[in-house]
Amino acid sequence: MATNDMSGCGSFNFEMNRRDFFSRFGYGLGGMALAHLLGDSVSASSVLSDMAASGAALDAPHFEPKAKRVIYLFQSGGPSQLDLFDYKPLLNEMNGQDLPDSVRMGQRLTGMSANQASLPLAGSIFDFKRRGKSGAWVSDLLPYTAGIADDLCFVKSLYTEAINHDPAMTFFQTGAQQPGRPAMGSWLSYGLGSENANLPSFIVMISKNGSGQPLYSRLWGNGFLPSSHQGVQFRAGKDPVLYLGNPPGISMSSRREVMDHLARLHEQQYQDLGDPAINSRVAQYEMAFRMQTSVPEVMDTSDEPEAILDMYGEDARNPGTYAANCLLARRLAERGVRFIQLYHQGWDHHGGLPNGIRSQSKKTDQASAALIKDLKQRGLLDDTIVIWGGEFGRTNYSQGALTEDNYGRDHHPRCFTQWIAGGGFKPGISYGETDEFGYNVARNPVHVHDLQATLLQQLGIDHKRLTFKHQGRRYRLTDVGGHVVNEIIS
Repeated sequence: MATNDMSGCGSFNFEMNRRDFFSRFGYGLGGMALAHLLGDSVSASSVLSDMAASGAALDAPHFEPKAKRVIYLFQSGGPSQLDLFDYKPLLNEMNGQDLPDSVRMGQRLTGMSANQASLPLAGSIFDFKRRGKSGAWVSDLLPYTAGIADDLCFVKSLYTEAINHDPAMTFFQTGAQQPGRPAMGSWLSYGLGSENANLPSFIVMISKNGSGQPLYSRLWGNGFLPSSHQGVQFRAGKDPVLYLGNPPGISMSSRREVMDHLARLHEQQYQDLGDPAINSRVAQYEMAFRMQTSVPEVMDTSDEPEAILDMYGEDARNPGTYAANCLLARRLAERGVRFIQLYHQGWDHHGGLPNGIRSQSKKTDQASAALIKDLKQRGLLDDTIVIWGGEFGRTNYSQGALTEDNYGRDHHPRCFTQWIAGGGFKPGISYGETDEFGYNVARNPVHVHDLQATLLQQLGIDHKRLTFKHQGRRYRLTDVGGHVVNEIIS
C-alpha cells in the first residue's frame, strides 16, 4: 500500500519509472492514443489499461471490494424525509401544536425560523404505506421508488453538523464544511485509478433548467490532489464537454502532432523541474484527445431500445433532464467510470412544500427507480453503489404559516433519510430510527463521515489509510472521524 505523498520522493520515482517505461518501448502516450483512434485497439487498449491501473495510488485494495463504482443521485436543497420516508403519525395528531421544548432541547435554528412566534408541528398531508416484503414506509409521492423498496437500504438516522446549504453540501461531497478539500470522486480516482482509459474516472452531470441552491465546481474539484482527479462536467447539447472539440480547420492528425510536440516540451520541463503536476497536465491533454471519440459515443442514446427509454420516462428523450442523466449514468457505469455524480436542484421547500415536493418527486421518482432496475437486469447493481439523498433533512414544524393544505419546512441537520442500493449494501432494510416527533435520532445514529467510511469500505478501501500529505498533514476523506456501519453491509 502506498502512503501517497504525491509531492515526495516516492511519487517522483513513480513518475520517472512510468516515463522510462514508455520511452523504453518507443510507444509514448501520443502514439497509444493515435493507435487507438485509428483502429489498433487491441494493443493500445491493453497498454492504456495497464497505464490506468498503475496510476492508482494504492498498489491494491485494502480489502476485497464488493463494489467497483458509485452513482450518487444528489438531491440538492434537502428533501423532506417527513413527507417521503419517515412516517410520523404523531405529527398529524398534534398538527398545529407547538414543538415541545423537551423535544427541541434548545437546539439551534436557522435565521429563517428563529424569530417565529411559534413553531407549529406540521404533519404530512401525503399518505404513507408499507412497501414490498420489507415493509419500508414510502409515501405516495414516490410510487416508482415504492416499487423497488426491497432493493433499497434506507438509512433513516443520518445527521450532520451543517445547518446551511453550502457547508452541508460541501461536507457530503468532500468530508469538510470548508471548501478546498478533494471531492469523494477525486479520492476514489486517486486511490483506485480508472477502469476506462478513454473516459474520466469522475464525471458530473447537473439537471438542466434547475433552480435552487447554487452548485459550485469546487464540489467536484480535486482540491490538493493532482488535477487529473478532478470531476469532469458533462453537459447536454452539442458540446458535452467544453473546449473538447477541435477548432474549425484542425484535423485529428494535426491535433495529434501538436500534442506530441507539446508532450516533448513538457518532458524537458519535467526533467528540469521534477514537478509531478507537469505530467498530470500532459495526462489531461491525452485524456481530452481520447474523449473526442469516447464522449460522443457514450452520449448518443439512439441505440437504446424504446422499452428502456419508456422505463426511465418521457424525459429520458430530452437531453440534460434528470431522467436522461440517469440513463447516461447507467451507460457510464457500463463503461467503467469510477464515480458518477448527478445533481438535481429544487428541493429547498421553505414554503409551498406540497406543490414543490410533488413537482420534484415527479421529475425524479421514475428515473431513479428505473436506474436501479436497469442496473439490476444487466448484472451491474451487484458491483455498483447507488445513493439517493440531499445534504440534510427538513423540520417537523412549519416555517411560516401552516394551513390545511400548505406549509413549509426549514433546514434540519439533526436527522434525515437517504437510501442506498447495490454494491453489497443490504437490500430491503431500514436502519436507524428517529423519535416519534421526527426531530432527533433515537437509535443507531449515522454521521456523514460514517456513511463515507462505509462507502469506501465497500470499494475495498480502509478510510483511515487512504491519505494525502498536504501542508505537513495527512488528510483523508473522513478527516479525523468516521466508522464503518457494518449492520448495513454484507
